[in-house]
Amino acid sequence: MKLLVLCLLVAISSPALAEEAKNNPSSTNSLKTNPVVNISPAANDNPVESADAWLKRLSHSLNTLNFSTSFVVVKNNHAEPYHWFHGINKKGEKLEILSLLNGARRDVLRKDNVISYIEPELPPYSILSTALRGPIPNVLSGKIESLAAAYNFNLVGKSRILGRISQLIRIVSKDSDRYSYWLWLDQKTGLLLKMAVATRKGQLLEQVQFTHLEISENPAESLQQLQSTELPKILEIPKGYQKQKLQWQVNWLPEGFVQMNSNRHHISATKQLVEFALFSDGLVDVSVYVTPSKEERAVDFVMDGATVALNQAIKGIEVSVVGKIPSQTAKRIADSISLQATAPQPIKP
Repeated sequence: MKLLVLCLLVAISSPALAEEAKNNPSSTNSLKTNPVVNISPAANDNPVESADAWLKRLSHSLNTLNFSTSFVVVKNNHAEPYHWFHGINKKGEKLEILSLLNGARRDVLRKDNVISYIEPELPPYSILSTALRGPIPNVLSGKIESLAAAYNFNLVGKSRILGRISQLIRIVSKDSDRYSYWLWLDQKTGLLLKMAVATRKGQLLEQVQFTHLEISENPAESLQQLQSTELPKILEIPKGYQKQKLQWQVNWLPEGFVQMNSNRHHISATKQLVEFALFSDGLVDVSVYVTPSKEERAVDFVMDGATVALNQAIKGIEVSVVGKIPSQTAKRIADSISLQATAPQPIKP
């Protein structure tokens, strides 16, 4: 159960890649826009008619606009407030600051392809990446069309969010093995005003509600200061560290999921050796952890909004599956895990 809770905290509070690298020894309800900003490729008097076009517009806006925004993540009757600065400097490099406003300090800083993390009880560190991991899926600013194999894009209708007209787009899973995402996009800017994770029956599990948005011609002052700030030292990840061969394999995954990386490391809190693999369908990440176990335990799981952390111990191994997927999907993944033919013995520390 300790591993279950730890895995859940890792999945929610810090990026999986950075966590593994560290463990390797070697509210105002207002929306402000600057009227002189030229919003493209669509304008208010030239409405976008298809869901695909709306999503491409969202991606374009997230990549080209300078904005400052606040939002709240609501799950399990609990709200987490964030502030997000995004900008593009004169060289075309991306600058970002994402801060959790309640509790212990937790900031993510980005200067182009360097992402820095400031977390409680850990020294600041940086990694090389173009993906800032947070409550907003990175694919929304990337090639959203890559999700077409596993999801349908549905244009639903217009509604009013923050006093603004918004277009509701639903990214609907083609199967019952994952959840769907509902996006409310500002008709004027194309930016995200609200997002919800929902079951196939329409039950909302988790919501992201924007409470403030300000678009400017130039990056915010905080981002301009970031340009001259020296970021923490970049962690050196040994070559091949994220492509290690594991002693187990997953024999079933939902359609569209592929393995992104795999490694062995020691959990910082317990020093226990764990084998880890990360799988993704482009929108959802699923982490799988496997450790040796001398006892057998029935399946147990914890839900945190849309995120499930499932844990079971059978046949000499303990398996934990963490991700924004239904519990039955996590159970099927866990049940499909088997030891490699070349490694008949349980995993050894």
